[in-house]
Amino acid sequence: MAITAQMVKELREKTGAGMMDCKKALQEVDGDMEKAIDFLREKGIAKAAKKGDRIAAEGLATIKVDGNEAVILEVNSETDFVAKNEGFQTLVQELADHLLSTKPASIEEAVAGTMSNGATVETHINSAIAKIGEKLTLRRFEIKTKTDNDAFGAYLHMGGRIGVLTVLEGTTDEEAAKDVSMHIAALNPKYVSRDEVSAEEVERERQVLKQQALNEGKPEKIVEKMVEGRLSKYFEDVCVNDQAFVKNPDEKVGKFVASKGGKIREFVRFEVGEGIEKREDNFAEEVMNQVKK
Repeated sequence: MAITAQMVKELREKTGAGMMDCKKALQEVDGDMEKAIDFLREKGIAKAAKKGDRIAAEGLATIKVDGNEAVILEVNSETDFVAKNEGFQTLVQELADHLLSTKPASIEEAVAGTMSNGATVETHINSAIAKIGEKLTLRRFEIKTKTDNDAFGAYLHMGGRIGVLTVLEGTTDEEAAKDVSMHIAALNPKYVSRDEVSAEEVERERQVLKQQALNEGKPEKIVEKMVEGRLSKYFEDVCVNDQAFVKNPDEKVGKFVASKGGKIREFVRFEVGEGIEKREDNFAEEVMNQVKK
């Protein structure tokens, strides 16, 4: 029988499985809804979908470099324990390989893509969920390119808790690029240089600093000079070029890179779980935390 979009939608709502998985299941059982649900359960896909309301805020960031192309990605799990699981780590590497070879433009495009084993990325992740028993999510990725005259700096902190990919222009010094990535992992700047900070953000910061100085009772005639000094400190906080290099605090990062004949073109920093609301401790953990105090 013909499989309609409405049937696929209904099966998806009942199981939480992906659209292509639902369509395939219905085709396999000639449109029988109950058999399709059983089919998905047998494949472990419906089981995976039931974990959809759980919070996956742990996991790993990783980086794969292949010549002049590189990908940085974050894959989430529910617990740090699973992040150390060999099966999960294999999944992360398989996803890195797939993303770098296919270069999808978005997470939606990535998840719908077909892997080398013929399965969609969504199905492949669901298969891992069925084996591992936790919600797993490809959360984000970025693909970067460079020329033969540039360098990638790939750095993973704490085994992938933080991942940083930096692109240096005008130098092939990968060690220097990695040192910059290590610095970015530690200090978490938002921008490469001051010209990347929007005029609106600078003005907002200037007004805050001005009000702070006035509230401190400083004379208005010296407030402007104070504000410019404090604004310079603000740039040091948010721009990597203006920051004191962690490996040599007497030197700014921008100057360090310039000494290697290059400049920082861009960087990506992923910290696992940032921005995701973590689940609260359960009662047993709460009790244990109190006992340990």
